[in-house]
This record gives sequence, C-alpha cells and structure tokens, in this order.
Amino acid sequence: MSVSKHPSDVFRNYQDDRDVDSKKTVYTTSNGVPMPHPYETQRVGENGPLLLQDFHLIDLISHFDRERIPERVVHAKGGGAHGFYKTTEPVDDLCLADIFSAAGKECPITIRFSTVGGESGSHDLARDPRGFSVKFKTDEGNWDLVANNTPVFFLRDPAKFPHFIHTQKRDPATHLTGADDSTNFWDYLSQNPESIHQVMILMGDRGIPDGWRFMNGYNGHTMKFVNKAGEWVYVQLHMKSDQGNRFFTSAEAEGKSPDYAQKDLYEAIERGEYPSWTLAIQTMTAKEAEELWETKKVNVFDLTHVWSQKDYPLRKIGKLTLNENAKNYFSEIEQIAFNPAHLVPGIEPTADPVLQSRLFSYPDAHRHRVGVNYQQLPVNAPKVPYRMANFQRDGNMAFYNQGGRANYLSSIDPIQFRERSVDLDKTHGHFTGRAITFLSEIRPEDFNAPRKLWQDVFDDAGRKRFIETVSGHMSTCRDKEIIKRQIAIFREVSEDIAKGLEKATGVKGYEGIANLRFNGTHNGMAAKDDVRVANGMTAKVGFSGDHNNGAPTKGTHQEYEGDSIDRYSGKSNGSNDAKTNGTKSKGTNVLLPH
Repeated sequence: MSVSKHPSDVFRNYQDDRDVDSKKTVYTTSNGVPMPHPYETQRVGENGPLLLQDFHLIDLISHFDRERIPERVVHAKGGGAHGFYKTTEPVDDLCLADIFSAAGKECPITIRFSTVGGESGSHDLARDPRGFSVKFKTDEGNWDLVANNTPVFFLRDPAKFPHFIHTQKRDPATHLTGADDSTNFWDYLSQNPESIHQVMILMGDRGIPDGWRFMNGYNGHTMKFVNKAGEWVYVQLHMKSDQGNRFFTSAEAEGKSPDYAQKDLYEAIERGEYPSWTLAIQTMTAKEAEELWETKKVNVFDLTHVWSQKDYPLRKIGKLTLNENAKNYFSEIEQIAFNPAHLVPGIEPTADPVLQSRLFSYPDAHRHRVGVNYQQLPVNAPKVPYRMANFQRDGNMAFYNQGGRANYLSSIDPIQFRERSVDLDKTHGHFTGRAITFLSEIRPEDFNAPRKLWQDVFDDAGRKRFIETVSGHMSTCRDKEIIKRQIAIFREVSEDIAKGLEKATGVKGYEGIANLRFNGTHNGMAAKDDVRVANGMTAKVGFSGDHNNGAPTKGTHQEYEGDSIDRYSGKSNGSNDAKTNGTKSKGTNVLLPH
C-alpha cells in the first residue's frame, strides 16, 4: 500500500463528494477522525472552562471564522447554473475554433448572472446592468464570454472604471448607498457624458429585467475571429433569449423578493423548463471598420457605440441551454472565475482599451479573491482530451502540482507541444505605433444612438416612464449644479427630455454642453478653447485627445506580409511593401498613428 494509491481514494474525489447522499457519510473532524456528536465539548467539570485540547471545537469554530472569501468588488450579487452549448450553424469560414467547426459540436457551460454595483445581499431587481458570463469548457481549453445584458457601458476609457464603480458603492462619509443619496452617481455621469447611451438604456424600460431568463447577453467589446487561412474579421457576440424579453417597472419590482432572479432560475430548471439563448454574431472587415468611422463616426473600439443590425446583420451560430442547478452554490457559483483573456485559438482580442484593461484586471482579481490556484477548482478547471501541463507550481492550495515532473523546460524530461495554429503577427501586426497618452472626448456622434433610442424605440408611455424614473432618481441628489449639467447632456439627445426633466425636478438645466468643461473627458463640442480640455488642463504640453477619438481611420489596417527580413532565415525576402486594404503601400508594413 502506498500514499499515492489507497482503497479509500474512491471516497475522496470531487464528483463523489458533490453527489453522495448524507446517509452514506460519517461525521468526522477535518482530519478524518469520526466523532460521536457535533455539539459536544471538553471542559473542566460540568461547570468549568473549556479545554484548549478540544480540537473538534477549535477545528469547527476556526473554520467557521474563515468561511467567507472577499466578495466581488463588482458583480457581487448573482447566481447561475450549468448546461451545455451546441453549434447549430458552423462558422468555420470565419473562425478556426474547434467548437464552431461543425454542426452538433457541444461543450459543457456554466453561466453566472449578476447585478453590477450592489453588494452580495442586494436586490436582484435593482435598476442596474446585469452581468452575463459564460464559461465554455471546450476541447481546446476554456473560453470565457464575459458579457452584460446591455450592448454598451458607461465608459470607454479604462482608468475611469474604478471611479465609476466607487460611485455605485457606499459613500465613504455617510456609508449610504445610492438608494438614499444619488449625488455621487449623477456627479460622475454629469462629468462623463459618453455615459449617456447606457444611461438611456438603464433608466428606460429595459433597466430592470424580469429575472435572468428573459434578458439578452452582449459581449459589448469588439473581438476578432481568425480562420484557418489566417484571415480575420471583427465580431460582436450576442446571446438572444429564446424565452423573449420581459422587464419590470420600478413599481412592479418593489414588491418582489430580493432573490427573485435566483429563485426564478432555480425553480424553472427544477420544473424542467430549461432556459436557452441563441448565440449569434455580427461581423465586419477591417476596411468596413475604417469606412464606418469615416462615414458614420461609429468606432468599433468604443464600448459606448453599437453596430447597426441592419448594416451588419446577425448570423446565428448555436444555442446555450441551462439544464442543471448547482449542488453547492459556493463551490460552483461563488468560486467560479471568469476572465475575458481566456480565449481559444481562433478568438482574439482587439484594441478596445476597456477590453485590454479587463484582460489584466479579471485574473488579477481572482488571484486575490480566490487564490493563485483558482483554476484548479473543479468549476474553473478545463475539461480537455489531453493531460495539461505547464511550469506553474506551488502557491496556496496547490492540488494539481504536477508531481515530480520538471518545473522548467527540460531536455531530460521534455514536455510535448502542439504546432501554432494562429499567426499572431498577421492578426495583430497593424497595432505597431508610437506610445501616446490618450483620453477620449465627447463628440456629436456620441448622441446619435441615444437619440435613435429615444425617438424610434421608446413609445410615448416609455418616454413618460423614463422622465419619471430619472427625475425620481435625481430627487436624492444634493447638488443642483449636477442636475443642471446632466439636463444639459440630456438636451443634446432631445429637447423633450430636457424640458420634461426641468418640469419634473424644478431645476433649469444648461443649454447644451458647448460651454461646459468636464473633469472626465475632453469636450469636442466646446464653443471655446478654454472649456475644451478635460479637468482644466491647458494642453500647452501635450494634448491627450486625438482627431479620431481612438477609432480605426482609413489606412489604419495594413495587411501584414511579414518583415522585409525573413525572421526564420535572416535573409531579405525581396520586398518591403505592405498592403492597406488590398492596395500596396510602399516602404513600410505598419502605419503610425496620426
């Protein structure tokens, strides 16, 4: 008998522990010693003090004191379930990912839904965006689609994210939430007007989904799909609810359980009413992305912009279905860790700056919150048809520590490799450029989509509810100057919104934003130079704005043909040309930013 092989091992694996009935278990301490009763203690006589030697009690209490891990800073309140994804319409012409290669391809999934700003005990039906994250356990590793239920967000400059989230948390002085004091929330929005599109959605009828089953999911960020030929396109990913979309008004939500969404999802699955979503994509070539900015001022790298489904129609790929509730919420939902950097071959990130920041931020948060070996937990561990190995070792709670195999790239005990399937130079080569400082600015085009939402999507009743919702939320804002500024931003969307809010709040807003300086963004609509630059900066030493506001302009994407010197042989390849959208450009294979 050895340490590595023992008859008792059959009782100590994750799946058995998850599924076994209580009647087949024996009560023990954490070190496996059976105990006759969980309530007994050791003490000096029947009325004396407790004994330090009572390991059973100390074991019990000390573990109890450590049951909580830090809650998520964002998306703290949520729930989810398990299920499967199946490809119904392959997109192998666009993407080499194995999961999309053939109809019928399947993989296990876990989805976690959440609110964004609230604490772990907050209300499921808060007026707040919803997180909608999916872990696809594919044969090529885990792909995490970390999405929301809205196609846009409040910001497009990544350094703003902690600032905005702080306005969603308790005030550092009063310790009150936004439910009692909305001043910080509206202060941020009134200084960062690019948030207006998300604000329109949040304060409209779509602001409170009827649980999680009746809402869509959107990646928001533009991604890249790469096919086997090395050709790539920009993509937006959508998850459309097959149950349809349903929402609550603020009045309807007030009478519901704080755990309404969790209860609704759990009980639906228990009844056999398995919710599903259709996965679909919009696609755009590099040339189309440049033309979209040049002609319509829509920036594919801007998390506040959307792509027209009329111009870029949805293409269905497959279906996600949830058919199994978690057996243990903590181990299967609370400890699940999503990361937008978890990508499989054929799916690549773009230059969207908020996405780029999230690629670092998410795994960094998990290593702090759960631990450096969080990917060894069963809910996070990949399910691949090969034995995984790498050179990550040790750290807290290392379980799969890779035995006695070499912990470096060894020639004595060599690890095996697979050939490269994606030419990253070709996929991302056009990113070469100068190092610059950058902060976006508000432009007239930022109001186009919100205006269309107000004019073409909201009906009369919805517009009335919007005014009531916004003015009601503003009623706890302590600073009238903030309301004046926010009404000015709404006036750029529609004069009707501004007048409606002025009547409802009794506050006269400014006449648009032309004469406003913002502390969070440059004002590209400024009537005079002294209010153009954010935060009172003079721009005498380096203006951090840019004429294209971070968008890909004409000529940005040059087709990568390799370097003039062959990187393998070191010899000249006879050409120093590069193509720009199919047209050769002499002398360089990259284009520096303007």
